[in-house]
This record gives sequence, C-alpha cells and structure tokens, in this order.
Amino acid sequence: MSGSQAVIIRPLGDADRDWVLQLMQEHWGSVRVITRGVVYDVSAMPGFVAWRGDERIGLLTYRIAGDECEIMSLNSLVEGVGAGSALLAAVQEAARATGCRRVWLITTNDNLHALGFYQRRGYHLSALYPNALERSRQLKPQIPLVGFGGIPLRDEIELEILI
Repeated sequence: MSGSQAVIIRPLGDADRDWVLQLMQEHWGSVRVITRGVVYDVSAMPGFVAWRGDERIGLLTYRIAGDECEIMSLNSLVEGVGAGSALLAAVQEAARATGCRRVWLITTNDNLHALGFYQRRGYHLSALYPNALERSRQLKPQIPLVGFGGIPLRDEIELEILI
C-alpha cells in the first residue's frame, strides 16, 4: 500500500460494527466508555471511520445531547497520515449540522499525546475532575491504575472547541 493514499472519512455503518467491537476490546478493554461517571456502550453509537485504500485506519464515535456533541472515542491506527484530524473535522461538521454549539471530550491525566493532539487542533482545556477514575473503576474495573509512561491514572480532563 502506498503511504501517499488519501484518507477517506465515511460514516460508521452496520458493516463496521464487528470491527468496532474488536478495536474497542483491543484498545479500550471493552466497548464500555465511562465519562463523568456515566457508562456508555460506544458499539451502538454514531461515528466515522477513516479509510486509506481498503484498510480502516481510524474510528471516532460520538453522542449528541442537546446542543453539545461529546466525542466518546478516537482511535488513529496509523500515525501521521491525517486520520485523526480528518475524523475530528467530520464530527465537528456533523455537530454543526445538528445545531451543536460545542464539541467536547474527556481524556485522562496520563494521555499527554492526546492532550497535545487536541490542543494543536483548537481544543481548550475546560475542566479538571480530580480523582474521577476512582469512581470510574467501580463501573469499569478494566481501567488500570497506571497509564502511559508510568503515570498514575487518576484524573479526567475535559477539552472543548466552540463551533
């Protein structure tokens, strides 16, 4: 496969659902995502898939509540080809089309790569929830105690972009 193939974003469809289940299990330990103390099953949520050639290289799932869109998961399986940025652009456009005023997400204190990624794309830190993962582990025991780079996994950090 050529490294210069364009990244194509398509809405998540029924044919993608088995892949979503496998990806979420491998990368998140479950299809359940905890955000602000609430459990969500992302396998049934709307989303977008990034394709390069005939290969799925990224996934973003989201939910819309009122005039806000929450990004529930974002996985870019091939770094540096623009899949993550294209997925963000797609969800922001979908949110705008439904009348949302902001797109937001939660990440954890250890996820320095994600914090940098989102901020470079215009997202701002909007809230810190100290020790939120204590409660989240009661709902999803698969959440480890230690995250990326050996950083203790404790806090949720909210980022947002106004659209």
